Amino acid sequence: MAATLKLNVNGHESSVTTDPDRTLLEVLREDLQLTGTKYGCGEGACAACTVLIDGKPTRSCQTSVSEAVGAAISTIESLAADEQHLHPVQQAFLDERAFQCGYCTAGMIMATVALLRSKPNPTEAETLQAMNGHICRCCTYPRILSAIHRSIELAQR
Repeated sequence: MAATLKLNVNGHESSVTTDPDRTLLEVLREDLQLTGTKYGCGEGACAACTVLIDGKPTRSCQTSVSEAVGAAISTIESLAADEQHLHPVQQAFLDERAFQCGYCTAGMIMATVALLRSKPNPTEAETLQAMNGHICRCCTYPRILSAIHRSIELAQR
């Protein structure tokens, strides 16, 4: 049964009429046309679909849209100030070439943003814990870790 739900996505209020049990991922991509968040495994195991809900990294493929009502949802589209100025974490991933196919990148960037907001200078163990469960099928993990370290440097400037 469809319901009209109010969502706060990337700082903007949106209303969607949909089944409240649909995944947040589906609503973001199909109804709101925010396609930066990727469908990976559909089981919450790869984390390609990670968005921030009230600042917390959340797998949108495992979150019903009704669970996100009343929360602040942030997607990869919310990060860059404009087309000329990337978010420091996005810039670090670009500088370090921390992607190959790029499919996992949005989820990894969102997890890194959440990590650095909660711990501006995380330890290696905290970094690895925050990225646990994020799968890169191209295996660019060393470059991803370099990008996270570069993100920390850029944030401290």
